[in-house]
Amino acid sequence: MRKISAAGVIAIGYREGSVPFSYLDENHQPVGYSMDICNKVVAAIRTRLKLKALAVRLVPMTPATRVPLVANGTIDLECGVTTNTPERQKSVAFSVTTFVTESRLVSKRQTPIMRIDDMRGKAVVTTIGTTSMRYLNELNQSRRLGMEILAGRDDSDSFLMVASGRAQAYAMDDVLLRSFIANAPQPDDYLISHETLSVEPYGIMLNKDDPVFKRAVDKAIVALFRSDDFALIYQKWFQQPIPGQGINLNLPMSEALRKVVQRPTDSANPADYR
Repeated sequence: MRKISAAGVIAIGYREGSVPFSYLDENHQPVGYSMDICNKVVAAIRTRLKLKALAVRLVPMTPATRVPLVANGTIDLECGVTTNTPERQKSVAFSVTTFVTESRLVSKRQTPIMRIDDMRGKAVVTTIGTTSMRYLNELNQSRRLGMEILAGRDDSDSFLMVASGRAQAYAMDDVLLRSFIANAPQPDDYLISHETLSVEPYGIMLNKDDPVFKRAVDKAIVALFRSDDFALIYQKWFQQPIPGQGINLNLPMSEALRKVVQRPTDSANPADYR
């Protein structure tokens, strides 16, 4: 908080292609659900510090760079799509949960991968630096599936591997899979699995050695949950045409997220969201 107050600048990390959470619009500006929440947090921080203005420095990040950039202080608020896990909490802190999703598999309709056992002997991709990579490796070993696990540079690269036939399935959070399918030239060519790999609670990553800053961020998010603005933000990104994308995910708020809004938590335990 002292650093932000003295510099009059707060650094926000964003993703370039994680629709609808954090992506670049037609003007190459980062927008999305996570960005809207972070903008509310920035406004609350500016008010708390009694600053006339608080400049925002935008920092691009990838799944592989996001944790190091937060841990070394380059980014103050990580506004993307990051699952809160005990392993990551060793390096960074997380705000109260801002979204809850599940990890599933997307595949071509002509060669459907609907269950975990369907991955046996198949080439399956996920994005480097994600929790899905760890889950795939654990499943491969524990169930002796004999999968070939491929690593995409980012989410777009991973989906392209399925689209081009280099992989038979792509493991990722289902809301991101829905957005990629909706943007595909032939959306009906793809299916999302019934079976889930994991529950994924998203939060905003912060420096783990600054509890005062975390309390301020959590307070701002809880205040947003208590206001009418949160429902409007959710509707904007999940129940209306996504700005600049021409798609509508038509995704009602899940019971797990409703529970978080009513009783905010920063738990990394997936069982707390079931």
